[in-house]
Amino acid sequence: MLHQFDKATAFQRLHARPGAFVIPNPWDAGTARLLAGLGFEALATTSAGFAFTLGRIDSAGAVSRDEILANAEDIAGATDLPVTADLEDGFGAAPETVAETIRRAAAIGLVGGSIEDAAGRADDPIHDFGLAVERVRAAVEAARSLPFPFVLTARADNFLYGRPDLADTIRRLQAYQEAGADVLYAPGVTDRDGIATLVRAVDRPVNMVTGLTETSFTVAELTEIGVKRISVGGSLARAALGAFLRAARVIRDHGSFSYAATAIPDEDLRRLFSSMP
Repeated sequence: MLHQFDKATAFQRLHARPGAFVIPNPWDAGTARLLAGLGFEALATTSAGFAFTLGRIDSAGAVSRDEILANAEDIAGATDLPVTADLEDGFGAAPETVAETIRRAAAIGLVGGSIEDAAGRADDPIHDFGLAVERVRAAVEAARSLPFPFVLTARADNFLYGRPDLADTIRRLQAYQEAGADVLYAPGVTDRDGIATLVRAVDRPVNMVTGLTETSFTVAELTEIGVKRISVGGSLARAALGAFLRAARVIRDHGSFSYAATAIPDEDLRRLFSSMP
C-alpha cells in the first residue's frame, strides 16, 4: 500500500494538472475497490450513501463523527487511491471542533476533506459569515499542521437550503479562499452561467457535483466551463439502491427472478476483488 504522503501528493497533482478529473463517491470498502479497479484516480466518501447503508436519511446529525470516520477509514484502507471525505459541517459549530475533525480525518489515512457552512438548524440553516470563515480558517490551520499536504475543501451551501443567492455564495467562497481553502465547492449551483460565474470569481480549483438528476453536464462540458473536480455525491448509491428495489419488486409483483439476468456474475466479482490489494 502507498504511504499517506504519496497519496496526498498524488491528490495535489490531480488538482494542478490541466483539465477536470472525476472523483466518484463510494460508500464502503467494496465499492471503493470496484471504482479503483475501473481506473479512477481518486475517491471521495459520501455521507448520503453511507447514511443509506444504515437505514437513515442524509440529514444533519443523522450519522455521528465516529461513524463517518470509521466508514472513511475502511474506504481509505481499501485501495491505494487518495481519498477525501465528506466531513459535513465538521461535527460542531465551534472552529476548534472543526479543527479536531480535520486532525482525526488525517489520522485515519485521509488526504483531504470538505467542510460545509450549513448550520444544521431549520430556522437558521447557514452559519453567519464571520463564523463560517473562522471555521474554514481553523480547518486550514489544522491541515497545515500535518506532515503531508491535506487538501481542504470549503463548501458554501446556500443553494441547498433555499438561499439561491449567487452573490453571497461567491462572497463566501472568496473569503474561504482567503482563509486558505485549497478547493471551493457550492453544491446546488447547477446552471451553466452560474457555474461559469463562480469559477471566474475565484482562484482555486472548483468542485462540481453532478449526476444528482437526469439532466447533468458531461466531463467535457464542465472542463470547458473551468471546473477542476467532478464528484457525484450519493447518486451512485441511489443508482445501486434503485436497481435493488426494481429487482425486489420483480420478485414481489411477478414471482419472477428475471433480474438475475442483469446481475453481475459472481465470478466477475471474484476476479475484480481478487485482483486488488
